[in-house]
Amino acid sequence: MTRRSSPARRALRLALVAGLASVHALVLAQAAPAAAWTRANADLRLGFETITLPGNEHMGLAGTSYLLEMRRGLCVGPAVYGSASGQHGGLFVVGAEAALCTALSGPLSLEAGLYVGGGGGGGAPVGGGLMLRPHADLLWDFGGYRVGVSVSKVRFPSGQIDSNQFGLVFGMNTGFTYLPASSSPVPYYGSGRTGLGLDRMLAVGGAYRPRAGTKGNDGIPLQSQIAFVGARAERFITPVFYGGLEANAAAGNGAAGYAEFLGTLGAQLPLGSDRFMLGGRLALGMGGGGEIPAGGGLLAKAAVDGAVRLSRNLSLNLEAGWARAPQGSFSAPYGSLALRWDLDQPQGQLTQLTREEWVAGVETYQNAARKDGPPQSLQNVVLKFNRFVAESVYVTGQVQSAYAGNAGAFASGLLGLGARARVGERLLVGAELLAGAGGGGGVATGNGAIVQPMVFVGFEITPALSLRLGAGRVKAPQGALDSTAADLTLAFSFDVASRP
Repeated sequence: MTRRSSPARRALRLALVAGLASVHALVLAQAAPAAAWTRANADLRLGFETITLPGNEHMGLAGTSYLLEMRRGLCVGPAVYGSASGQHGGLFVVGAEAALCTALSGPLSLEAGLYVGGGGGGGAPVGGGLMLRPHADLLWDFGGYRVGVSVSKVRFPSGQIDSNQFGLVFGMNTGFTYLPASSSPVPYYGSGRTGLGLDRMLAVGGAYRPRAGTKGNDGIPLQSQIAFVGARAERFITPVFYGGLEANAAAGNGAAGYAEFLGTLGAQLPLGSDRFMLGGRLALGMGGGGEIPAGGGLLAKAAVDGAVRLSRNLSLNLEAGWARAPQGSFSAPYGSLALRWDLDQPQGQLTQLTREEWVAGVETYQNAARKDGPPQSLQNVVLKFNRFVAESVYVTGQVQSAYAGNAGAFASGLLGLGARARVGERLLVGAELLAGAGGGGGVATGNGAIVQPMVFVGFEITPALSLRLGAGRVKAPQGALDSTAADLTLAFSFDVASRP
């Protein structure tokens, strides 16, 4: 009798194939040290489609991805999907994608790929949280911008979602200029941005103040203040206007599990001198979870802000605004304080080299405490971005989202510091101290605040690519979560030109 593999095993095989394809591309791209700066094609992608849930229920699914052509015709990169309409606001899935990109004729191109991620939330039937999305996109290039249609399957192998649909796709072609990690750095004398081309990043802490009597999805009134932490990444379009991305998560007051991902457009002007700035911004995206009544998940913000420069590259940013979920009853003023770090503004020649890293893999929490029932281990997809501030010291931002372990709605966002050192020719050792917010999926994180110290050992496959094994502890100071954490990740290291 033929033994059939389970859906989870088949899904794991597909994920492994996608991962091996990405590794193979990176190894080939970095097999020999580069003698000069490399410019690769990159595509910032936005998409929308309506998927069908059990009971013929419909949910709008929005996606954002950043695909980098590591080898001609093969694109890889991170991606996040979330609910934007329907009844499941707060569903988010974080993962990675590999795609074959083929030019057909003239401006017409075809892309076929596989997305693998983990997540959940909003009461959607996602099971353990593993999501697979094979797709094909037909795109027309209008010169830097591409528009097209997609056909895809969205499937949660351990859940109840299995949907086929058409969708719309918008892409913006961007360049990714970098110096592959090597023992012989090459100075950069250009005047444009390198790497992701970000001008600044912000570490944010703030609080929403819902209107009195606003009830959560469970029918219980929300607390008068909901604390959140997060990060923003921004790039100037003109000397005054900027665009960017924003991600926040609840870190207190009974809203553990709430998260939001938004695109933002703003302006900022100096007040007399460049030490004081005044501006405002608008943001639109997805939010929900943690019993916040966000409806289908669409979230909008409007705010004014002021900044004072502390040094050449550091500023304090104070913001006051209003957030509203048009499809739900959540509507609240908020205030936030952020530490702003200016990065790679294209003013003059940028000749200082700074190391950056993209890191992706899986992480396990052993015997993670649950709100109801006995502890269970859970597995997360983990994505990290590291930027070095000294030869061996870096700041890091990390996102985790569950794909197995009966915690499909669990997700966390962490910020912290790390250090690494070389031991021998190809071995690395390092440590990180992380803090942030997380919750959902029935995991007992209390008010949502979590801390996570980690140590790791790495092996360099090439000067740019390393395999890393980490271990540590994840703890919720106000909750029962206190578990051993272990991760296995692949890190891609490269140099960018930064401000002296």
